[in-house]
Amino acid sequence: MSHTYILTLSCQDRRGIVHGVTGFLLERAGNIEEAAQFNDTDTGLFFMRVRFSCPAAEPDELRQALAAFAEPFGMTWGLHPVAEPMRTVIFVSREGHCLNDLLFRWKSGLLPVDIRAIISNHRDFYQLAASYNVPFHHVAMTKTNKAQAEARQKEIIDAEGAELVVLARYMQILSDDLCRHLSGRAINIHHSFLPSFKGAKPYYQAHDRGVKLIGATAHYVTADLDEGPIIEQDVARADHTATVEDLTARGRDTESQVLARAVKWHSEHRVLLNGHRTVVFR
Repeated sequence: MSHTYILTLSCQDRRGIVHGVTGFLLERAGNIEEAAQFNDTDTGLFFMRVRFSCPAAEPDELRQALAAFAEPFGMTWGLHPVAEPMRTVIFVSREGHCLNDLLFRWKSGLLPVDIRAIISNHRDFYQLAASYNVPFHHVAMTKTNKAQAEARQKEIIDAEGAELVVLARYMQILSDDLCRHLSGRAINIHHSFLPSFKGAKPYYQAHDRGVKLIGATAHYVTADLDEGPIIEQDVARADHTATVEDLTARGRDTESQVLARAVKWHSEHRVLLNGHRTVVFR
């Protein structure tokens, strides 16, 4: 029986990394199905993603062997069985277009995720969650209960074993503590082409500046508001006749598509962190 895995790695660039990785897999009768690599000449870092099949190889055995192999290279690495969809929790507030899009793509088999729960500070989408048979958790958020509310959110995330948290138009700022807890595994969709128009009401800011392009940005969540490493962006055209309402309506499709692509690439282990940037093997 053959198992399929995705190996991701990064380290300081040096000769022999690709040779070493392919030799390691060859010794275990591994068959490479897909491979991509990138050498960042600015930082001297090397990044690689390999999808491979390996007969009768168990994850724990491979991880143990990989740890020994990676040590001389100083590699940061991960091994991910393809057959295991990424356990995911979605946060949402009162704008449901991104949530609805993600749920539809998931149920259609277009996203390799397992949506385990939806968390919201409002009750608006409990029926939508029920229609997909996904547990819905209403966690009210006020100025006075933020710590308790986030403790409850963290409890749900940890209980579900979530590897990914998606902020699908969740209109609350996460605390520094929760950002650290979710470091590298929380994706936010910002309805603007960052770094322009950060913070609240970006469509109002865009309209005020008379932009001719509106955009959306999917990025990893950090304690610095709307400053996390960018995964994906896209734009839609606008003109002088567009109202704020027009920009908002036009932007919804862009937001949904950008977030879906970011979630897909992350859940396929195509996104590697490179400081405050990302390497995306599309």
